[in-house]
Amino acid sequence: MNKALFDHIDTNADEFVARVMDYVRHPSISAHDIGIRAVAGMLVRHLEGLGFEAGLVETPGHPFVLGRFDVDPARPTVLLYGHYDVQPPDPLEAWISPPFEPALRDGRIWARGIGDNKGQHFAQLLAIETHLKVHGTLPCNVIFLLEGEEEIGSPQIANFVKQNADRLQADLVVTSDGPLHESGQPVITFGVRGVASFDLLAKGASRDVHSGNFGGVVPNPIWTLVQLLATMKDADGNITVEGITEPVIPATNLEREVISRLPDDETAVKADLAIDELDGPRDRPYWDRLMFHPTLTINGISGGYNGPGSKTVLPNQAIAKCDIRLVEPLTPDYVFERVEAHVARFAPEVEVIRHNGMLPSKTPLTSPFAAPLIAAVKAARSVDPLLYPTVGGSLPDYVFTKILDLPAFVIPYANADEANHAPNENLEVVRFIDGIKTGAAVLAELGKLSKSEAKD
Repeated sequence: MNKALFDHIDTNADEFVARVMDYVRHPSISAHDIGIRAVAGMLVRHLEGLGFEAGLVETPGHPFVLGRFDVDPARPTVLLYGHYDVQPPDPLEAWISPPFEPALRDGRIWARGIGDNKGQHFAQLLAIETHLKVHGTLPCNVIFLLEGEEEIGSPQIANFVKQNADRLQADLVVTSDGPLHESGQPVITFGVRGVASFDLLAKGASRDVHSGNFGGVVPNPIWTLVQLLATMKDADGNITVEGITEPVIPATNLEREVISRLPDDETAVKADLAIDELDGPRDRPYWDRLMFHPTLTINGISGGYNGPGSKTVLPNQAIAKCDIRLVEPLTPDYVFERVEAHVARFAPEVEVIRHNGMLPSKTPLTSPFAAPLIAAVKAARSVDPLLYPTVGGSLPDYVFTKILDLPAFVIPYANADEANHAPNENLEVVRFIDGIKTGAAVLAELGKLSKSEAKD
């Protein structure tokens, strides 16, 4: 089956590249509400043209695109998730070619959204089309779900999934987003960390004052934050906010075995980023840091004077922006409560301002879908994929694993240097074509399972 599919993809590769370039030509910037409905409408028409029952599902924000293709209730149903919104292209002057005028050079497609996520979910659509062209049907049931607000934090997705759970009944979820390993080796990810973002706001006098006339008299909010932050993480890199690390579920033996087979990226990362040592704790292995532990990051501190030269001012307020990456079973609310209790103890005058939060998600490596997904990636790429028990960043997979109770996997197609969220976003043509083949092989492998086998 795969040979006929792959031959069709190779034969039509130039056409597929031209079509994805036409697709990303249309802006869909969620933060600015530019082009969202036009692109959503294009997607609905595309799905309908493939024989899907498709439409827009309205929300208080941007709509979801939802399509369904049923072939056999005895076969598994895969939900393919992605997002059709993109990041703003700024700064425009940093682009070699205009962000919404796709260019083909150096074996890559250059355009905003080509890697994140339009090019990747378009590869999924072409994989579906390939099955229909070659075999006249699909090997399994497919739900196609695209979000229009992923780039602004997915504010509607939890309510959408709860309200439409009956329309999203599936056996597994596959997302194609993010990059391959730096080496180009394919990846299957079984989980993602969550996040809790917050500000720490310290206030002093009613206005900025002279540091000579009032220094030593008026409290300095920046010092208040510095001293508070020093109580939240020790010099060895351990988070010292009481209660945050205690509930963390340790990695399983199987997870540790899997990461022991991952490439040793520490040396390359140090060289690339010009650092001599990793952050503390010093004895923590590289992949452990990214997968199995929460992190506390100070994203920025502002207050007082930051211009050229000197200004002997004592500021009236200061703010620290922070995030904590979450692993199972931590939740944003639990972490916010622990942070608030800690601040109340050490600096009660400081205000904690909660921002966005996202739950972590994890699917067991022992899922019955792991083997067919691994087989599919190997069939398309002729190499075994790297298996990540979880990754450092955050995606809204929790809505599938915790609300729908479904196993969820991420199988990325983009090159590691895709520059998503940055100027000159790009996707290697070979990665795009490999992505179509991988998507086609995933459907083919899932089609070999019966519904009962998928539940075992």
